Amino acid sequence: MNVLPENAILPEKQVSAATLKLRFLKRLKCTLKYEKLAWANGAKLVAGVDEVGRGSLFGPVVAAAVILEPDYRIRGLRDSKLIPEKKRNELAKKIREHSLGISIAAVDPGRIDEINIYHASREAMLLAVQQLSPCPDHLLIDAMTVEHDCAQTKIIHGDALSASIAAASIIAKVERDRMIRDLDSQYPGYDLASNKGYSAPKHIAALRERGPSALHRQSFAPVWLSTKPQEVLAFMEEEAAAEMVAEVGQA
Repeated sequence: MNVLPENAILPEKQVSAATLKLRFLKRLKCTLKYEKLAWANGAKLVAGVDEVGRGSLFGPVVAAAVILEPDYRIRGLRDSKLIPEKKRNELAKKIREHSLGISIAAVDPGRIDEINIYHASREAMLLAVQQLSPCPDHLLIDAMTVEHDCAQTKIIHGDALSASIAAASIIAKVERDRMIRDLDSQYPGYDLASNKGYSAPKHIAALRERGPSALHRQSFAPVWLSTKPQEVLAFMEEEAAAEMVAEVGQA
């Protein structure tokens, strides 16, 4: 039997870029910094806006817009991908209890295939903002802007840095997960209740074996047809990895 010397340096276990990204996001602090800046500049109703489901192979992309009560701090807000399901549900309840306004919007797979996932994500967020009541006077948006005349701040990793964006992320995630669970019985065999439509091994295997359902994103076909990782689809790997992290955290 080979015995390693005491001072031997073991090789580091390789981790994926998606896992490294999630570790980075966990270190970020979710605060009211950006909300306070908007308030200081005269804004009264600051809405956080985010979407979920961008990297899913199945179902809609869902966005939410949330105006939190400015004088109440909800503890534990962060990027919804990093929160176990039970905790997300608890936070969603608190967000609903302590918000001045909440709006949710979805863009279906047909529209995603028509205009691509980036534009569909922006469309879902714009719809959420347009439906929000009361009407916000400043938007904090995760990593992009929307075609709206309201003042906007684009924040990279916003759902990990801004309490309002994190709240929107949680509301959207809880709603989308509910939608996918409800669809699981209508589209059996893809393990949707467990994987929420993301590229989990059982889901990919089912797609290759039986093909896509009516609610699978046809423009994402390269994901389940390819046998090689694709850099252009790294964001999908990140969201799928986050689903697994959240499930482990819940166990």
